[in-house]
Amino acid sequence: MAAAAELKLLERSLGLRPGNKYSAQGERQIPVLQTNNGPSLMGLATIATHLVKQANKEHLLGSTAEEKAIVQQWLEYRTTQVDGHSSKEDIHTLLKDLNSYLEDKVYLAGYNFTLADILLYYGLHRFIVDLTVQEKEKYLNVSRWFCHIQHYPDIRQHLSSVVFIKNRLYANSH
Repeated sequence: MAAAAELKLLERSLGLRPGNKYSAQGERQIPVLQTNNGPSLMGLATIATHLVKQANKEHLLGSTAEEKAIVQQWLEYRTTQVDGHSSKEDIHTLLKDLNSYLEDKVYLAGYNFTLADILLYYGLHRFIVDLTVQEKEKYLNVSRWFCHIQHYPDIRQHLSSVVFIKNRLYANSH
């Protein structure tokens, strides 16, 4: 999914009026937001953070200094590790690492839903939707997190719902 499409989904989920003008710049198609009263904003994380502040939903950026740093860390992870990696091997490595990280967490920043969860959900959707049942089982923590985020109000919108089986198919899948 193109960054402009993700940003439009984010706008809607934040309750913002549509109308922002997005474009993409350069070979890597870096998103650009043309603001009405200032310079253009560049980059997915920068624009998404701006939209959250515009919607007066700063809690999505974290509530403590540590949580804010973790949210920024995951926004950076999204743009450096998820975007641009499309080989099946890269994705499985990414999912394996994310699965370990989410082992004792409900959300990426711990116990609070943040912008990091939204943007990583949007970034991973195209990969998760293509996983087999067995692959989803292999990444149980990612599957749990992803399923939880896709059911969050106004997040999934027109994106296809990914089905997860509640019962384990195999007793020893590891």
